[in-house]
Amino acid sequence: MSYLAISQISSILFFTILFVSAHAALFEIRNDCSYTVWAAASPGGDRRLNPSQSWTINVPAGTSMARIWGRTNCNFDGSGRGRCQTGDCGGLLQCKGWGAPPNTLADGGCRNIRCTADINGQCPNELRAPGGCNNPCTVFKTNGYCCTQGQGTCGSMRFSRFFKQRCPDAYSYPQDDPTSTFICRGGANYRVVFCPRG
Repeated sequence: MSYLAISQISSILFFTILFVSAHAALFEIRNDCSYTVWAAASPGGDRRLNPSQSWTINVPAGTSMARIWGRTNCNFDGSGRGRCQTGDCGGLLQCKGWGAPPNTLADGGCRNIRCTADINGQCPNELRAPGGCNNPCTVFKTNGYCCTQGQGTCGSMRFSRFFKQRCPDAYSYPQDDPTSTFICRGGANYRVVFCPRG
């Protein structure tokens, strides 16, 4: 089983997985954190994971892209409405999209992800948010960080470099594909671990 390790970061983590095979893939998502993580996957759904719990999802054959992320400090009522401090899904337990900032993108697939930094502890003051570290686009709303004016109009800037230096495989700005998008093969099993133990 391939192992995708995620460092202990309270902010949201994303994995975007591009499949190159017609075969399904199985993902075990495990919470080794000392706190609850509300895991989400698109496609696949969502699950509350208390410490030491895991959830297995089957990504069907023919899926061209999938995303897995963790949400923190969530509260939902019986109808599935509520909020998460990080990675919220429009106030719903069941995510219909990709989750909302604040986020730290750790985009990758099917190999060990290099991200062992304490992003929250080192977060620049300008990006600090309750329970996490905002992405620069959310804070500054400029083309340089958000790439709103199309392909090739943005790039690595001060705060995107902050994330990239600490988590080299992280998706640090919207067009950071060359070093942050990975292809994994179908027909295999994978493990995503929040707060891996040494």
